[in-house]
Amino acid sequence: MQLEYTSLAALLDAAEQAGKPLSELVLAQQAEELEQDPRQVYDRMARCYQVMADGVEPGCDPALRSTSGLTGGNAAKMKAAVQAGRTLTGPVLGGALTRALAISELNAAMGRIVAAPTAGSCGILPAALLTMEQEKSCARHACVMALFTASAVGLVIAKNACLAGAQGGCQAECGSAAAMAAAAIVELAGGSPKMVGDAVAIALKNVLGLVCDPVAGLVEVPCVKRNAAGVAGAFVAAELALAGIGSVIPPDEAILAMKRVGDAMSPALKETALGGLAATPTACRLRDQLLGRDAWQ
Repeated sequence: MQLEYTSLAALLDAAEQAGKPLSELVLAQQAEELEQDPRQVYDRMARCYQVMADGVEPGCDPALRSTSGLTGGNAAKMKAAVQAGRTLTGPVLGGALTRALAISELNAAMGRIVAAPTAGSCGILPAALLTMEQEKSCARHACVMALFTASAVGLVIAKNACLAGAQGGCQAECGSAAAMAAAAIVELAGGSPKMVGDAVAIALKNVLGLVCDPVAGLVEVPCVKRNAAGVAGAFVAAELALAGIGSVIPPDEAILAMKRVGDAMSPALKETALGGLAATPTACRLRDQLLGRDAWQ
């Protein structure tokens, strides 16, 4: 089986022709390439999923704080709102926001996470899958398999665009993670390969041009809250695709558009902390407090 990961359309066509979810093709191909039993490859992915799951509870600790003190404790607030029935959108989206914040805040506090695809966007994909498992009763096995579909999407983006905020802005980090998560959600919901592609395209289109502007150069503000926005965007894209709403622009073209936008973006907007929110008066004050004025002169 030859899966080149240079075109999402080609991968989805292969899944359509095989009459199988994309995840099954990816697992089989990876096992063949690694010369391992598929169960070994699956077990490795299952361990990654367990690390994701294990990050939620410590990430929801009300006392959790990053070294800088800029982030921590917000996942606990979101969790309390969900449990008290005070959310506008209910336990599915509220739960997803909680999990995205928890894992992202745990990352900022130097906890153990899975870069999915990056540390800065680590909360989006886990939050999507864990929410589907816990709020929509998806089987753990199906959630692990959906990680293979998400990984395939990430590989295509990596080969044709980029995943790093320093290269393509936050559209490349949280945007790619949202696209991966949207693909996984659609597969878990029983959507077709075409719906998977539509969800990927929609997720990317909705964050096209998103800049990377970390306050004080730390992956905390606005990164943690963008993880929450990213998983929300993934569910939006999945809902639209599952309703039969297609993307006018195909996913591969959306990926290339993201690359062109990233290439055109000013260096000040690509993780240098010189533009965007990082250049606001409050951000500059926080930067000087945390790092010292001389550090940025």
